[in-house]
Amino acid sequence: MRRLALCCLLALTACGTPQEQCINRNTRDLRTIQRLVDETQGNIARGYAIEEYTVYIPVWQICDYQPSADPANPAPTPRYCFEREAQTRTRPKAIDLNAERAKLQSLLDRRDELARAAEPVIAQCKAEYPE
Repeated sequence: MRRLALCCLLALTACGTPQEQCINRNTRDLRTIQRLVDETQGNIARGYAIEEYTVYIPVWQICDYQPSADPANPAPTPRYCFEREAQTRTRPKAIDLNAERAKLQSLLDRRDELARAAEPVIAQCKAEYPE
């Protein structure tokens, strides 16, 4: 599901106007920092972090087809076997709230720096690719 969403997002960004592509290309770090700010604020509000981890679940799948031994029914029969399928799960994780607040302040400072640096770049993209 996550891969599908990522593919759709990449397709949409590839279809953006040249101005949008220019702005997206030049503000990637700013968007990343903003995502981290949002995550850190959520952690502080909850009092814990949410950690993702992967488990592998055995799932029955068709491995191959065996020829039929019955001449009256020549259709091959499927042979099943277990394949490992990755599943992403989440669990709560304890955090140091004081360290998380310090991290948030650092991220906010960095976000402000990147936002100030992005203003002339965005203006240049708008001038270069007017809509």
